[in-house]
Amino acid sequence: MLSPQDQLTELVRTLESEHHIFATDPLLVTEKLQAEAGTPLQKLHRRASRIDSTGALARVLGKIDGRIKGIMTVMSVVWCVSGFLGLFTLLQANVVNFFYVLVCLLGFHTIMLIGWLVLTVINQGKQSSNWFASFVSPNRLIRGKDDITQAAVRLYEEQLQHSGMRWYLGRFSHQLWLATLTGMLFAIIFLLIVRQYSFSWESTLLSDEALISLTHVLGWLPSIVGFDVPDNAAIVQSRLVTDALPLSVARQWAGLLIGSLLMYGIVPRAIAWAFCALMFRRKKMRLDIKWPYYQKIINFWQRQVIDADDFTEVAAPIAPKATVSAGKKLVALLEYPTDNDQWWQAGFDDSNNDEVEDFGIVDDRDDVARLTAYLMQHPVQVLLGIHSQALPDRGTLRKLDQIANYAKHGLIVQLLSQENNDRPTPNISNTPQQTVRHQQWQTALAARKIGLVDNTVNNKSLVNK
Repeated sequence: MLSPQDQLTELVRTLESEHHIFATDPLLVTEKLQAEAGTPLQKLHRRASRIDSTGALARVLGKIDGRIKGIMTVMSVVWCVSGFLGLFTLLQANVVNFFYVLVCLLGFHTIMLIGWLVLTVINQGKQSSNWFASFVSPNRLIRGKDDITQAAVRLYEEQLQHSGMRWYLGRFSHQLWLATLTGMLFAIIFLLIVRQYSFSWESTLLSDEALISLTHVLGWLPSIVGFDVPDNAAIVQSRLVTDALPLSVARQWAGLLIGSLLMYGIVPRAIAWAFCALMFRRKKMRLDIKWPYYQKIINFWQRQVIDADDFTEVAAPIAPKATVSAGKKLVALLEYPTDNDQWWQAGFDDSNNDEVEDFGIVDDRDDVARLTAYLMQHPVQVLLGIHSQALPDRGTLRKLDQIANYAKHGLIVQLLSQENNDRPTPNISNTPQQTVRHQQWQTALAARKIGLVDNTVNNKSLVNK
């Protein structure tokens, strides 16, 4: 999966593309980061953290991640307990058939480990079926209809479908097997401490010599790390035993049993777990900063001022001067409120107030639909008040175009100064950022041939630079 910082950055991208309103304005954060040092990825991480200033996004991601890890931990504990209880039930008799117990301990485990190894070689480079994704679907782990929760759930579901998840699932599968084998090991050690066992073996087809050879082959690896292996006399003496063996012989068989469980069960499974962990680290998802969304932000940060001697300066587009038509007027605020109820007088200074109708604030789709329905039935000129620090992004310009299409006597725009707006914004008056934002609106309105009443310079004047 993505790292926590990458997840937060991706969640911010998803929500911003859905026009989610964050605790901190993404545009202001992006502009401030332009002057800060760091790699593009570091700055993207920093940007996401600052946009999520209240920590709401991080909390939702942490809740989903914590519940997934919680399920994995609970399953590991259950598997460990089941291994302990299974072996505890198996070793109830005082005389134990050694090879029967060994097959019960390692037979199925060995088959599954070999099967996993074969499938890994066969399916190399292919994505296996993701049963884990359906088992721990984020939709089942967290309930919530808000935008943040739904976006976070989709983000986790996309990660669970990634090709590198096959190694994540393999690691989890080996973790469960390790938990089971560890439970068995605890059970063996506990029972050998509190009870005295005798070990025997039985065979219809195999002779003493064959069992001696088999036992020495089996005990070669455990003997390397110091575990006891029964000698020839002990092996022969243990055939068809019904009573207690000498304690020294029983200890040799017990050492071989523990050593076999460790060397043929736990150690190979631990190696497989480490291999999957290493492959998952190599195939782990990384934040793709080549997405157009990230490239647009990075290009903005990398934008530099070019010396005037190196190029010919091109005149910036200028919006046409606002022309007030005769007849009824409709005034409306785009997205943000203002404390000045008479803000529109700068644009309609010579108009009769009785001919001016205040529509209020146009924010969401319902407001735009209500306004266009009104304009279809009433031939009026629309004066739209926009806060001077608002960003002329695609969503805002889409609303502007829609209103302009339905305004039968035309649309003019009035940029409101910061003093006329109650939305808390940083004090950036008379700064390069304010100038850039003003020119952005000039360019956008000039392209649409929409008249501009510039209230950022003088609330009683029409500006046409």
